[in-house]
Amino acid sequence: MSQHPEARLVRPNPLLWVWYAFGGRLPARHREWVLHDVTCRTWVLRHTARSLVQISPGLLFLLLPGPLWIRAMSVLGGVILALWYSLSYMEHTCEYRLHKHGFPIGTGRATREAAHAEARAKRASRYDEIYRNNG
Repeated sequence: MSQHPEARLVRPNPLLWVWYAFGGRLPARHREWVLHDVTCRTWVLRHTARSLVQISPGLLFLLLPGPLWIRAMSVLGGVILALWYSLSYMEHTCEYRLHKHGFPIGTGRATREAAHAEARAKRASRYDEIYRNNG
């Protein structure tokens, strides 16, 4: 009897997830979940969520004295800059995250590409049928 592939995924509890979001290494029982986390269909959204958690302490700057609009614009500028860098290095960050959990570098990209290989082959085939003159 075959198990569903996600049946062995052990999600971290909320406290462990926050630790993981800040770059911490999870216990070995979460290894497959980490692979799922950085390779599933929503991996970009998950990375963005982790990044927002990392920069959330910056909201404390709103408590500083001074005009609210200056504090708010400063925080907004910081959030935009942090997300820009986070999204720019997203693939590298995810590969390093996998490496910290015992996977070889390149596993994330290979897993994501393998998941979409069939659809990519179908698109290439349709392209060839439409735009290539084979006769």
